Amino acid sequence: MNDIHPTAVVEDGAKIGTGVKVGPYCIIGENVELGDGVRLHSHTVVGGRTRIGAETDIYPFASIGLPPQDLKFSGEESELLIGARTRIREHVTMNPGTSGGGLITSVGDDCLFMVGSHVAHDCHVGNNVILANNATLAGHVHVGDFAIIGGLAAIHQFVRIGAHAMVGGMSGVEHDLIPYGSAMGERARLRGLNLVGLQRRDFSRDEIHHLRTAYRLLFAQEGTMQERVESVVGLYGANEGVMEIVDFVREETSRAVLQPKSTNGT
Repeated sequence: MNDIHPTAVVEDGAKIGTGVKVGPYCIIGENVELGDGVRLHSHTVVGGRTRIGAETDIYPFASIGLPPQDLKFSGEESELLIGARTRIREHVTMNPGTSGGGLITSVGDDCLFMVGSHVAHDCHVGNNVILANNATLAGHVHVGDFAIIGGLAAIHQFVRIGAHAMVGGMSGVEHDLIPYGSAMGERARLRGLNLVGLQRRDFSRDEIHHLRTAYRLLFAQEGTMQERVESVVGLYGANEGVMEIVDFVREETSRAVLQPKSTNGT
């Protein structure tokens, strides 16, 4: 049985699952689909072609699925897809896709979006991702599983954040951050691996050792990146985590791979 407050507005055509709770003064658009057990606390607006997975929890004054902040958007039928058990806190904004990015913005399961965070059009966010307070993703950003974006951090459009990566608070990330990597700075630089995160997720000492050795080889001063990648593949071609980094570096993208600060300070 659903619990929909009498002050809430649920437009004709909206699909509401079972066990849904809709608090005071919420607005649910005609093309919205809420999965079983979804909870909208109060004063939440969910519009557009938005589908929200089971048991997702949305707090007051979140704006979900309204048109993207993109001047090229012309009302095309794009979507916002949000997974299950995701927590979306106060004043979070999430926008659907555009024709220039595949028409879909997607967010995975078990994520946490803290107060004021933003997911722009055509972003693809994995599972178990955390965006801290006021962290922002520009358009077309990809974020891998278990990544953490610190408070007030800003991710440039088309940037990729690899799985298990960590972006420090108040960082501006203009280039791709490798899986398992850690980045920080006003213009962020690669600061090594996200060792604390790996330990918290029970990566073994051997797994961490292999990742650290591969990292040192990939970002050494000698040789080209292609030569260093081939060296890493020769040593660790059977290691799943290392190859995840290698495949990330090899993938064609519009952004460069984030680099550590060199020994001469550049």
